[in-house]
Amino acid sequence: MTVRQLLSRKGTSVMTIAPDATVFQALTEMAEAGIGALVVMVGGELTGIISERDYARKVILKGRLSRETTVNEIMTSPVITVNPQQTLNDCMEIMTNERVRHLPVVDGDELAGIISIGDVVKAIISQQAFMIEQLESYIDRR
Repeated sequence: MTVRQLLSRKGTSVMTIAPDATVFQALTEMAEAGIGALVVMVGGELTGIISERDYARKVILKGRLSRETTVNEIMTSPVITVNPQQTLNDCMEIMTNERVRHLPVVDGDELAGIISIGDVVKAIISQQAFMIEQLESYIDRR
């Protein structure tokens, strides 16, 4: 399965935030949307990503205040991205090797979506379950 196929099922909506927003604003938006990361954009350009992990490691553990710290102070940049043609196995390898849980999807110069480790694992498990079902059906017919 490709990233494009996953996005066609999941959707292409991406929540974004400006780099000058406070970390508190970012956390509020993530909590309200039930997501773990926001893409940081400046005028249509992907400049970073901020996640709950960034907050825990770069604000809480350093004794900083989320209402006074800006997103650009703790965001991860440059951002590791994937393109729609890549496979989910590619994404799993990138996420594992780079120790990231979210991958923005970039098609040319356009932000095309975002996928999470949960999206990838769920899709891979679904693929495997389908394959097992097909094999069992084949064996039963024999």
